[in-house]
Amino acid sequence: MLSLVASGAVALWLETTGTTLPPPRSLSPLLEAPGLAFSTDTDPPAQQLVDRYVRRLSSRGFAPENQGLWLQAGTRVLASHRGTVPLPAASITKVATSLVALETWGGDRTFETAFYGTGTLNNGTLDGDLAIAGGGDPMFVWEDAIAVAIELQRQGIQRVSGDLRVGSTFSMNFKDDPIAAGTLLERAFDARQWTPDLENAYKRLSANSAKPLPKPQLDILGEVRSADDNPSVGRLLYRHRSRPLLTLLKQMNVYSNNVMAETLATQLGGGATVARRAARLAGVPPTEIQLVNGSGLGQNNRISPRAACALFAAIQRRLAADGRTVADVFPVSGRDGGTLEDRRIPKGAIVKTGTLWNVSALAGAIPTRDLGLVWFAAIDGGEDYVIPFRRAQDEFLDRLVAQYGDEVM
Repeated sequence: MLSLVASGAVALWLETTGTTLPPPRSLSPLLEAPGLAFSTDTDPPAQQLVDRYVRRLSSRGFAPENQGLWLQAGTRVLASHRGTVPLPAASITKVATSLVALETWGGDRTFETAFYGTGTLNNGTLDGDLAIAGGGDPMFVWEDAIAVAIELQRQGIQRVSGDLRVGSTFSMNFKDDPIAAGTLLERAFDARQWTPDLENAYKRLSANSAKPLPKPQLDILGEVRSADDNPSVGRLLYRHRSRPLLTLLKQMNVYSNNVMAETLATQLGGGATVARRAARLAGVPPTEIQLVNGSGLGQNNRISPRAACALFAAIQRRLAADGRTVADVFPVSGRDGGTLEDRRIPKGAIVKTGTLWNVSALAGAIPTRDLGLVWFAAIDGGEDYVIPFRRAQDEFLDRLVAQYGDEVM
């Protein structure tokens, strides 16, 4: 299980158990993911909950036309308020990116970062440059860099007389500028330059190693500079593989990491391509998913509440064949932190949050006693203060569970 925790500007830590946690018993209904619901017969109690939600926001000055909700159980629409209207969706966009990534690559896909030497090795010195060909790994972090340095030193490389040449698709610690990423990599290569964050990363890496790990002291004598992703000269020294895509998506969604989402979406063809493919996979009209990027930054990424639910259901259908559920891709309330740390969402709900300066969105699935799994989406906007929206969404799920029974074991 991979965990990522924010502390200060960037703090990263890794826990590797070698196993995958089984989904909670309450998530078993997810194994039967519904298709898109077109029924117009809503459930009166559920519709009353939605209408009350909109009235409460309206009484606080939030215009009803800026709010959208959708509730669905199986293929039945339970309730809706402007449910088919595309609204600024913020990081709900990452649900679309996750779906298209899984469909394109599969959950076990890894990304390779290749390291090349452009000179010969003489008495511990690589007489030439060390070149990095990025492979689109969206989560190359301190631990990865330390592991690479240890491997290069194991091959006998103690110093590089030339430059560190960084390809344009290499990122590190979510820095995608080649010079910034390369500077971080150079620091990680030499324990004499380590900050406390790096010392802690080394300790975590060592704790999960079968034998003691040396502290690398690999000198780069030249400069850090941008270069081609595919070095035309030199020999391959090492290929570093990323964590599996499923793990990467889980971390991206738990912490709503924009750089990770953009890294993946760029490789998938960009926001418009992701939107078109996501709409087809989810079975919704293309007008209900309109994206300009893969992360959700900006007001021009729009998704309808119905489409948000359909995206979740499509991901579940994609994962079910492998015995997995959406809980393997999105945070689970009561089990995962990240964007849920300050929320009061009922335990067992599988959700994705979205936040812009004037938008708060929440979508996912929640198990109930009477209806089984309920897919929901609330996209709220219209003000520059989103805390009231978050509180209203959390309270709405509490009322939904109170209405239909709590199924969390």
